[in-house]
Amino acid sequence: MSMTFCWSSSVTLLFDFWDVHGPAGMVLSVFVVLLLTVFYEVLKVWRLWLSSSSKLAQCQSAYAPPPSYRSDSTAALESSPSESSLTPMEPPPPAANTTHRWLLHAIQTALHMLQVSLGYMLMLCVMSYNTWIFLGVVVGSVLGYFISFPLVVHK
Repeated sequence: MSMTFCWSSSVTLLFDFWDVHGPAGMVLSVFVVLLLTVFYEVLKVWRLWLSSSSKLAQCQSAYAPPPSYRSDSTAALESSPSESSLTPMEPPPPAANTTHRWLLHAIQTALHMLQVSLGYMLMLCVMSYNTWIFLGVVVGSVLGYFISFPLVVHK
């Protein structure tokens, strides 16, 4: 196996059965690797979005506004922001919140496992030292970032 980049149209990727011989197979392989890389980038952004949205939900539920009492002394204070509106409310029942947190943690763990596995597989594809495969990974990364990053910025 060559340890320098080459422009060959024959390569074995990841497994023995993914043996590419010829231009048509190389085009298909580059397209598959490109799609896997786009999915990898989208997965990174999805995990980031899921993590930030769950933290936002936790912060919003911890600092809920206090219940309003209709007396003359509190009616004047109700319209102005005060320290009392930032005090944490009683936490919700722990069973439902704990179950939700564990489910979210399990989903995050599965997505992390998928992201790491896919990242290592793409690294091994690049380590085939085939220039076409390398370009497929780079272009897929650029496309995936271009497609998915605005979803994080405009949430």
